[in-house]
Amino acid sequence: MLKKILIIGAGFSGAVIARELAEAGHVVEVIDGRNHVSGNCHTERYAQTGVMVHVYGPHIFHTDNERVWGYVQRFGRFIPYVNRVKTIAKGKVYSLPVNLHTINQFFNVALRPDEARALIQEKADHEITEPKSFEEQALKFVGSELYEAFFKGYTLKQWGTDPKNLPASILKRLPLRFNYDDNYFNHKYQGMPEHGYTEIVQAMLDHPNISVTLGQKLTRDEVRARSDVSHVFYSGPIDAWFGFANGRLGYRTLDFERGQAEGDYQGGAVVNYGDQEVPFTRISEHKHFSPWETHESTVYFKEYSRACGEQDIPYYPIRLVEEKNMLNEYVELAKREPKITFVGRLGTYRYLDMDVTIKEALEVADAFKALQDEALMPAFLIDPLA
Repeated sequence: MLKKILIIGAGFSGAVIARELAEAGHVVEVIDGRNHVSGNCHTERYAQTGVMVHVYGPHIFHTDNERVWGYVQRFGRFIPYVNRVKTIAKGKVYSLPVNLHTINQFFNVALRPDEARALIQEKADHEITEPKSFEEQALKFVGSELYEAFFKGYTLKQWGTDPKNLPASILKRLPLRFNYDDNYFNHKYQGMPEHGYTEIVQAMLDHPNISVTLGQKLTRDEVRARSDVSHVFYSGPIDAWFGFANGRLGYRTLDFERGQAEGDYQGGAVVNYGDQEVPFTRISEHKHFSPWETHESTVYFKEYSRACGEQDIPYYPIRLVEEKNMLNEYVELAKREPKITFVGRLGTYRYLDMDVTIKEALEVADAFKALQDEALMPAFLIDPLA
C-alpha cells in the first residue's frame, strides 16, 4: 500500500530515502530547517571569485561500495579526484598520510620500505602492551617523535582535549605507509561532483512524488500531530527530537575564517597545521577541489575547532563515556517512539563519511519497502551504541 512519508532533513540521508521511496510510489514530504538542501555537504559559488565553495568545510567523495558509487552517478557527473594533504610541523612541510617520503624527510634519511619499518619499530614504545588512550596507542605505533609532530597537536586542537583523554580505539591501525603513496584515501572510487554536492542532492529530490520545504523546523509534538503521515524518517539530532530532556549530547563545531587572494594561495587543497601553538587546524583552498576549472582569484578558509554551543552547527560527535551514557538514554526513548526511524550522522550520533551515509540510507529504504506493515519498521537499522 502506498503511504505518505515525512522526512526531516534534506541532507544525503533524507534525500536518498526520499528518492528511493518516491520511486516506489510513495508520496514523500521533505522538510529542512536550513534554506538549502544537502546539509553540511552544501556547495555554492563564491560570488567574488566564482570558485565552488564547500560551505561547511571540505568534502571529498571516496568509497569502495559499488552500489553507492553507481547510485550517486545517477544524479550528476563525478570527476576523478585525489586528495593530497600536506602538513606543516615546526616550520617544515610534509606529506600526509605519513608515508615513506615523510619518514625519510622527517628523519633526514633515505630508507627503503623494509629499512623504514625497522626504524619505526625501533622508535615505537614497546613498553606499552595494552594502550588505554589515543596517546598510548600512537606511541606504541610510531614512537614519540612522529607522534609529537603529526598527531598530538592536531588531535588536541580538533577534539579540545589532551589525547591522553581520548580512547585508543580512535587510532585502530598503524597510521603509516611504507611506500610513496600520498593519496590521502585508499578507496577504489574517489571523485568530486563536477557542479558541487548541492546539485547532486537537488537532482535526487527532483521527483514528482517529492515535495521539499526549506527554512521550516517541526517539533516532536507537531510531527506527532500529523495524522496524514504513515512514517517519519528523522535525520536531525536525536537529543533535539526529545527536547534535550536528558541533556545535550556533545559535539565539536567549526569556525571558518575566510581569506581571498589573487592567483594561488597555498598550492593545494588542504594544508594541516600540526603545531599546538597555531590556533587553527588546517587551511583549505577551495579552487583546488575543482582542478578542471580555472580561476584568477582564490578563496581559502582557516578552520578552527571548538566545543559546540546551543546555537552552533554540530559537526563531530564526541562519543566519550559521558556522551555514550546519555546516548543510551535517548536510544531507549527512541525505541518507544511510534512510526519513526532515526537515520544519518545526527540521528544516530555517529561520525559518518558520505558513502556510509548513503549506504545506510539505501538500506533503510530497502527495509521499509520490504515491509508489509510499516509499524514493524524499527527506530534504528544501525545500533547507534555499537
